[in-house]
Amino acid sequence: MAIKAISFVVLTFFAFSSLVSCNAAPIIRAPVTTFNVMSYGAKPGKQDESTQAFMKAWAAACNFNGNARLLIPPGVYKLSETIFQGPCKSPTPITIFLQGTLQAVSDISAYPDKGWLSLDTINGVILTGGGTIDGQGQAVWPYNDCKTNSDCLHLPASLYITKTRNAKIKSINFINSMGFHMHITQSYLIRLHSLTITAAENSPNTDGMHISKSNTVKVSRTHIRTGDDCVSIGQGSTNVTINQITCGPGHGISVGSLGKLPNEMDVLGLIVKNSTLIGTTNGIRIKTYPASGPSRAAGMLFKNIIMQNVKNPIIIDQNYGSDSTKPSLVKISDVIYDNIRGTTISPVAVNIVCSSQVPCQNVHLQNINLQLNGNQKTSSTCANVKLGYTGLQFPPPC
Repeated sequence: MAIKAISFVVLTFFAFSSLVSCNAAPIIRAPVTTFNVMSYGAKPGKQDESTQAFMKAWAAACNFNGNARLLIPPGVYKLSETIFQGPCKSPTPITIFLQGTLQAVSDISAYPDKGWLSLDTINGVILTGGGTIDGQGQAVWPYNDCKTNSDCLHLPASLYITKTRNAKIKSINFINSMGFHMHITQSYLIRLHSLTITAAENSPNTDGMHISKSNTVKVSRTHIRTGDDCVSIGQGSTNVTINQITCGPGHGISVGSLGKLPNEMDVLGLIVKNSTLIGTTNGIRIKTYPASGPSRAAGMLFKNIIMQNVKNPIIIDQNYGSDSTKPSLVKISDVIYDNIRGTTISPVAVNIVCSSQVPCQNVHLQNINLQLNGNQKTSSTCANVKLGYTGLQFPPPC
């Protein structure tokens, strides 16, 4: 009897809900006003630059006191440094709908700042549309001397996101950046998904994404093939989630390099999960400079990662990039590697070398299965760390 009574109440509730929904007033959505870059003088398919036309169209959309969309129709548009500057008046996120191809001007002097295309001080923006951002990096890569010059100036990122909140970048193709393909800094709530990022395997410093000084960045369902890190996590990154990434070729997924500059901010809260690395020169890497100032990298989870012919699948390197005998003061703690499996080309599949002055703490490996091609045995190397183990361990623990 009680069950029948409950069923009657539930059915009555849904019936009443249906009546309410049928009689409810329809939701009226405010119209969206479109600002077409061609209406402001953009010229696709020609050698003429469209930079000023793009910035005029953006200014009109940004200053419009209503729902706005910036439309970039099919075609190839040549641009030098282009800044989409906020704050804007729209009550909802402005959509930049990219159908065409943006192509960078090859003159490196056209980029005085850190980005080619910039989203600056915007609260609410969506970049989508299936179009392409082509950095034309092959024209300027020969000027990159970062391998031999530790004080080199990085070439501009294809998309530089700074001081921006509530941004979504989806269904965009990035190719051949001059520097990083994307650089996110001093920003909050940035969502990146369904992207393809591609550059030559030997292209210098073409990270797929570099994240620094930002909180709540979510990356998912993205394919990255570059000449450097697929994703690099720099100082001040907090609450970063990387999910369903396919990475390779490239240098893998890296935390760092940390400790190069004085007074660096901590890295706190990183999840990398459900991802595949193919033929990368590193897998999951944490790297810090020796002789660094004090900071922390803590609260990191690497889970359900597949390695395919990866060099250095699991590596912590606190002597990165310098011959200094002074130890790093970046404190690494609370790190979990869970269900990391696949194949490697490195006899040493787990290589964890921590600082002698601030040893790693609370590092745990659970269900690790990394096989060397050719059925040879793999091994582990550890220093200045006491590791915890659970489940299968291949290679055997240190």
